[in-house]
Amino acid sequence: MTGQDTPLSPTPSHTVGPFYGYALPFPEGGDLAPAGHPDAITVHGRVRDGAGAAVPDALLEFWQSGPDGSLAGAPGSLRRDPVTGGHLGRNGVDFTGFGRVATDADGHWAIRTLPPGGAAAPYIAVCVFARGLLHHLFTRIHLPEHGTAPASDPLLASLDPARRETLVARAEAHGRYRFDIRLQGEEETVFLDFR
Repeated sequence: MTGQDTPLSPTPSHTVGPFYGYALPFPEGGDLAPAGHPDAITVHGRVRDGAGAAVPDALLEFWQSGPDGSLAGAPGSLRRDPVTGGHLGRNGVDFTGFGRVATDADGHWAIRTLPPGGAAAPYIAVCVFARGLLHHLFTRIHLPEHGTAPASDPLLASLDPARRETLVARAEAHGRYRFDIRLQGEEETVFLDFR
């Protein structure tokens, strides 16, 4: 309340949501790698709440370096049709280094990308938007073959081994990785605090 007992309007972090399904997802939002690229990998998983239930209405954003370690990416994620104004999606040729996907009814998500490169322990950065969160959460995905030894990265070095494992995807069949995100509770994913 103000001094005049007039209610203040809520700010975006105070509004009830989520409203992610409208306008934020775009066609091929999870296809960071060009179609048919021989080095493409799939990373997938589920978002779960503290009780282990699937979160069916989360939105995830991904940023990463290219296989050569470059962070330049390429434009093309949010192309619009000049005639209709609708979304065309990606151009299907360039690696953009950015993706955005919504979870399905079972809390599942998937991206098709190229392995990140460059750093001693390269990773895919993830931003999680979900119901019940007043502010989005940041984490990252390390691929097991890139080396997640504590000496390879200051963040990894700061974590005990059990917590560190929540940042490492599990290898499945060739070119597929599973990375589940647990918002709280047992096996909660490590989230980063940016100030």
